[in-house]
Amino acid sequence: MIKLNPVHKHAHNHSHPKVKSKNLIISIVLNTVITVSQVIGGLISGSLSLLSDALHNFSDVLSLVVSYIATVLSRRKASTNKTFGYKRAEIIAAFVNSATLIVVALVLIKEAVERFIAPQEVTSDLVIWLSTLGIAANGISVLLLKRDADTNMNMKSAYLHLLTDMMASVAVLIGGLLMKFNQFYWVDPLLTLVIAFYLIYMGYDLLKQSTRVLMLFTPNSLQVDEIITTIKEIESVKNVHHVHIWQLNEDEVHLEAHIDFVADIKLSEFDVILELIEEQMFHTYGINHVNIQPEFGKCDSKQIIVQD
Repeated sequence: MIKLNPVHKHAHNHSHPKVKSKNLIISIVLNTVITVSQVIGGLISGSLSLLSDALHNFSDVLSLVVSYIATVLSRRKASTNKTFGYKRAEIIAAFVNSATLIVVALVLIKEAVERFIAPQEVTSDLVIWLSTLGIAANGISVLLLKRDADTNMNMKSAYLHLLTDMMASVAVLIGGLLMKFNQFYWVDPLLTLVIAFYLIYMGYDLLKQSTRVLMLFTPNSLQVDEIITTIKEIESVKNVHHVHIWQLNEDEVHLEAHIDFVADIKLSEFDVILELIEEQMFHTYGINHVNIQPEFGKCDSKQIIVQD
């Protein structure tokens, strides 16, 4: 049993470094220039891999715009009709962006298969120059977003779009060189397939993560039984039930539970216990929002998980 100590004040820090909107704007401009250039170049040269890279770049522009809007919305304050504010805007953006990665990949696979069936000669010089431009511009964008991508799911989704597109541009450049010097035109659709499967690989994991958050699933890093055992070690706690644990956004994990007490304790005594639970949940499990409903002798379901 854990003995209760006198209550002491604590302050949990829920803040996180602000995402730099300026970096997103710069990346949007760069990728818009790349997209327009590669569409024109792809149509002139007849390169499917260049057009596929342009399509991916266009999805980058859309994903960056979505990320920018989400970043701006997430900073708005909560209100009486939006009590959580727009804290989930960035998670929605991550979901949309990862889903578009997979959709774009499926379109590219279809186009590549058609090009394998009916190969076309490609003007390789234009492919080489425009893919080099894509590498440079996407490389700058990747560097701008890398720091924020480490701590923010929304920015990670935008970062992955840009990183995969930079790698796609590298592949297109290699293909352009092979077509120029060896006339290996089959390399064009082959590279398109490689790009497409890589997009699916990168997008699926992020799609799964963002879906778990949107569906209010318990974070993978937390074990409900272990958390309940920790709470039940506190003296005067009889039972923990009706438990909900979910992740609101990148920074907030919530715990909601009903607790049965062995005695009809005073409200001031409950405050001491609540303080202890908050400390344990924050420091041991990273849960920074705790909502406990105290009960004594109440006739309700004592199941740990109750379907509301």
